[in-house]
Amino acid sequence: MAERSTKPYLIRAIHEWCADSGFTPYLSVKVDGNTRVPVEFVQNGEIVLNLSYDATHKLTITNDLVQFSARFGGVSRECSIPMSAVAGIFARENGQGLFFTAETEVGASGAASQSAPAAGEPEGPPPTSPTRPKLQIVK
Repeated sequence: MAERSTKPYLIRAIHEWCADSGFTPYLSVKVDGNTRVPVEFVQNGEIVLNLSYDATHKLTITNDLVQFSARFGGVSRECSIPMSAVAGIFARENGQGLFFTAETEVGASGAASQSAPAAGEPEGPPPTSPTRPKLQIVK
């Protein structure tokens, strides 16, 4: 049996903690072809969304998707974010939350599909670290 990801459980937990503490949960998303968000608000391939109950309608966080409808510029829009696109969830007021590393393809054995260089072969350039999401205050 395939091992379940902890990511959706952690997202639900941080969202609940924010709601119980009176904080505003924000979701950081790396937008890709499977992500349905208003593209006019995407900057540098990322978008940060207010996930509070006041800002969303019909919010559901399943093991595969985060789905809700929200108003953007006064127009109601449906959003659908696959778990693989979620970069993090945090409280707007204090920045506490969780950020996730980029997901890699998982092979049939359950291990990340990477091949180690053979002895004597050069390793090549070190992998670049993913950039952290940047927040910008909009007045």
